[in-house]
Amino acid sequence: MEWNFGDMLDRLTGVVPPDNPALIHGDRVISWRDFDRRSNNLARALRDNGAETGDKVGFYLRNRPAYMETFAACLKGRLTHVNVNYRYKAHELAYIFDNSDAQTVVYESDFREQVDALRGDLPKVKTWIEVPSNEGDAPTNALAYEAVVAEGDGAPLNIERSPDDLLFLYTGGTTGMPKGVMWPQGVLREAQLDGLRALGPAPEDWDQFLASVGETGVHARQIPACPLMHGTGLFTALAAMINGGTIITLQNTQHFDPEELCAAIDRHKVTNLAIVGDAFAKPILAVLDGAPGKYDVSSLQSMISSGVMWSMEVKRGLLNYMPNAMLVDSFGSSEAIGFGSSIMTAEGEVKTAKFAIGDKCKVFTPEGKEVAPGSGEAGFIARGGAIPLGYYKDPEKSAKTFKTINGERYSIPGDWCTVETDGTLTLLGRGSVCINTAGEKVYPEEVEEVLKEFPDIEDALVVGLPDEKWGQAVTAVVQPVAGVACDESVVRDFVRERLAGYKVPKRVLFKDTLGRAPNGKADYKGITAYATEQLA
Repeated sequence: MEWNFGDMLDRLTGVVPPDNPALIHGDRVISWRDFDRRSNNLARALRDNGAETGDKVGFYLRNRPAYMETFAACLKGRLTHVNVNYRYKAHELAYIFDNSDAQTVVYESDFREQVDALRGDLPKVKTWIEVPSNEGDAPTNALAYEAVVAEGDGAPLNIERSPDDLLFLYTGGTTGMPKGVMWPQGVLREAQLDGLRALGPAPEDWDQFLASVGETGVHARQIPACPLMHGTGLFTALAAMINGGTIITLQNTQHFDPEELCAAIDRHKVTNLAIVGDAFAKPILAVLDGAPGKYDVSSLQSMISSGVMWSMEVKRGLLNYMPNAMLVDSFGSSEAIGFGSSIMTAEGEVKTAKFAIGDKCKVFTPEGKEVAPGSGEAGFIARGGAIPLGYYKDPEKSAKTFKTINGERYSIPGDWCTVETDGTLTLLGRGSVCINTAGEKVYPEEVEEVLKEFPDIEDALVVGLPDEKWGQAVTAVVQPVAGVACDESVVRDFVRERLAGYKVPKRVLFKDTLGRAPNGKADYKGITAYATEQLA
């Protein structure tokens, strides 16, 4: 099959009941009938305003209905989605819009000041569309979003699409400026199907796809608790959308509100939830533990996390409130999905950092030798098959990440792991932050997970600092539970009981917050600077 997400959306109109909710945001409900009409009008308007097949559309938006409507419009109109981190500063925003060659930018009125300051430096942007952040906001130098989506008869575009139509996913990476990962829609769909095939039969043609939508897809209610501007939120929301489900976004778009999330799950009987590790899971569990019986979250059938580690203890606590749910730890990246997964249910537990390797994945040493299961040798995880084309306008970085080994092309973002005798993966961390101490390699996430098992520690990050004796000294910065004092020596002893001595932090520093990004990703650069300053 040659899949295209725009074609899939067009075909849903005959299967999804038109009055079913497509998008919910607080008290606002957009039916599938209106979602289809509005996204078709927007797609046509974007093309009428000069956007041509393949042109880029910048999404300077928080989680709200306009994000998914604009995303659907791009898929239908053969235009390329470009995610924009709404916490970026002026020079970072200018870089994204310029580097992506954005022809259109859709932005929230809250960001009007930043946009107005950049207009003169972005001649390639021909169309600006402003989405009202608050009722009554009216644009002064852009098209009004609500006027654009309301104009037209809402009819399908009736254009021929291709599986080669692209969507971009810009990733900050660990060094340098953000890079735009180029995903052909047909390839991304095949990667999705690989994940479904691992669980059972997957829809392989149009008839099977539409049958699965009618049987299960229309009943799904998904909350992307993490930002849609990041891969975990976007790809899980995309899966819900193309299967005719309902996407619910939280009203508090300034920061994650676990109380609002639990209330929304209860109110809307949510079936699927996307988070990013303990940064989201721990606050959710705290709300449920703090008021047992206040929120009914038993409707959840799956809770998926990707991007950072998700500890077993927190999973176990959550399952007390959602006994029928599968808690899925997905090991992937912007450059590939399906490296591996770990599933925990009320009937079975898994060890933190243990993943069942994906069918299209292998582990290689830096020299290109495949790692033998049970050898204890560490290597890079590599994903073959359905992977992106590379990074937009960056052949040098593309060549470093997307490599051909033994005649097969792989995506190798840089995650280190070992392969156990049974074929499972133990994730060690991202190679770019691997710590070399006295000739031994220490992977930060391995130490971080042990630190987070300490009862009085909320979060932890581990970095390597220059050291005359060790080369690099393993150094931990931890966030204690609010109002609790931790003793450095006690914490170090706790780690020493669980890990080899060379992995024990030489120093443990305490900080009220570790400053993670909205998607839960760690700011290792900032933490390294903090630790260096504290120990100077």
